[in-house]
Amino acid sequence: HVQVVESGGALVQSVVSLRLSCTVSGLTFVDYSMGWFLQVPGKEREGVSCISWSGGTTYYGDTVKGRFTISRDNAKNTLYLQMNSLKPEDTTTYYCAAARRVLATSMCDVRFPAMRYWGKGTLVTISS
Repeated sequence: HVQVVESGGALVQSVVSLRLSCTVSGLTFVDYSMGWFLQVPGKEREGVSCISWSGGTTYYGDTVKGRFTISRDNAKNTLYLQMNSLKPEDTTTYYCAAARRVLATSMCDVRFPAMRYWGKGTLVTISS
C-alpha cells in the first residue's frame, strides 16, 4: 500500500532555514507529481508548492515565492521543501501529497479532481 511520510518539522526562530522531507513508498515515484500543502485550522487545505512528475515544472504560492524551494530526488523516492526566511505566519502543519501525472499547477489546486495520496503532516512552528 502507499505510504507518504513527512519529516523535518521543528520549532525554530524566524529567519532560520528549515528543510522538510517527504518519503513515498508503494508507488512508482517517477510517475507522480508531488506537492506540499498547508492547512490552517478552520480553513481549506491549500497548495504551497508543487512539482511535476518529471521535475521540470514547479509551482509556488504567492506567499512563499522567493523563500521556499521544492525539489525531488527520484532515486530516493523523496520530495523536499527548502524553507528560507521563515516568518511566524509560516507556522502550521505541512502535508505532502502525491498524484499521478498531473500538472504542477493542478497538483497544488486542491479542488482539481486528482486522486491524491496524503501524509499525516509535519508541524512547523516559527517563533519571532
